[in-house]
Amino acid sequence: MRTQVCIVGAGPAGLLLGHLLRAEGVECVVIERRSPEYVLGRIRAGVLEQITVSLMERLGLDGRLKAEGLPHDGFNLADGERLIRIDVAALTGKQVVVYGQTELTRDLMAAREERGLEVIYDAEDVALHEVDGDAPFVTYRKDGAERRVDCRFIAGCDGFHGPSRKAVPASVGREYERVYPFGWLGILADVPPCNHELIYANHERGFALASMRSETRSRYYVDVPLSERIEDWPDERIWDELAIRLGPEAAAQMTRGPALEKSIAPLRSYVFAPLRHGSLLLCGDAAHIVPPTGAKGLNLAASDVHYAAEALTGFFRANDGDAIAGYSDRALARVWKAERFSWSLTRLMHRFPEDGAFERAMQVAELDYIATSRAAQTSLAENYVGLPI
Repeated sequence: MRTQVCIVGAGPAGLLLGHLLRAEGVECVVIERRSPEYVLGRIRAGVLEQITVSLMERLGLDGRLKAEGLPHDGFNLADGERLIRIDVAALTGKQVVVYGQTELTRDLMAAREERGLEVIYDAEDVALHEVDGDAPFVTYRKDGAERRVDCRFIAGCDGFHGPSRKAVPASVGREYERVYPFGWLGILADVPPCNHELIYANHERGFALASMRSETRSRYYVDVPLSERIEDWPDERIWDELAIRLGPEAAAQMTRGPALEKSIAPLRSYVFAPLRHGSLLLCGDAAHIVPPTGAKGLNLAASDVHYAAEALTGFFRANDGDAIAGYSDRALARVWKAERFSWSLTRLMHRFPEDGAFERAMQVAELDYIATSRAAQTSLAENYVGLPI
């Protein structure tokens, strides 16, 4: 098989890039090692910045997003004594939209046949070859047969554990990483949210987050040591801990219910640079990871895809090699700003085991400054809603 762009990974980043390229007449094929059912079964975040919403609007795939998404004008920080509301709409004139990543992926998947986007699922042993040159190719195995896709560019959208980043020579790439000493224990339940906006809580017992997927489905988190086991956290224990950490105001509005899903996710900040090597462009989790504090993961992947689609379209429609050459620098400039925001909010809202009285006093001072300063709130709001592309 021959195409112009081979996209590795059919999560939201890969599908979004595929749709954007097809809309511009660029030939592409998406290869995914998992089944469609597995891809849709992954439970992920769902706070969308304007960049993600606008890309879906541009593709005309935002019907369900508009009908079912929950626009949010702000979010809240809890410091154990009060809720500090950050009025994003008033401070920036923008909103975020709560819409599950699973639903976004479902919308992109449903449109692939109508839009002529070829996606090959259940592709085993995917490998990238000759990415240094102008004629890379991807091999994989399906239905017992070895197959090959020749192309001009490869877009690696295959997540942190995929083969794309590993195809970049160690002498070329550089890794930046911060591993956090805790994970987020999450519970998903079919109960109404305790607040119509998200609450990030800093409590002496640890961090908590009250979030939602819809008006009838809630997502809650508490941070726990990495040594904790999910088996030691029955539903009632999680609900009890949430009620303490989120504070009495939120607890009074909390509805408890059986867990649809529970998990413990480790937290890390990670960046791989550059995002382009030869004919390979990296997008999303293949190149960077952010802690979920601030909901940047999916949105950062969408901004990568925006830059990658512009670069690839410029190359094929106008023979613009400079667009490809500039992709990494353009994308990384936004990546590092999102990493900074996610790291700083994580640092502010969590109790780190190595922290002492001084570090706690700094958190108290910072939260009090945010509570009383419009400038501090504006900075938070600008970063939360998403910096300009």
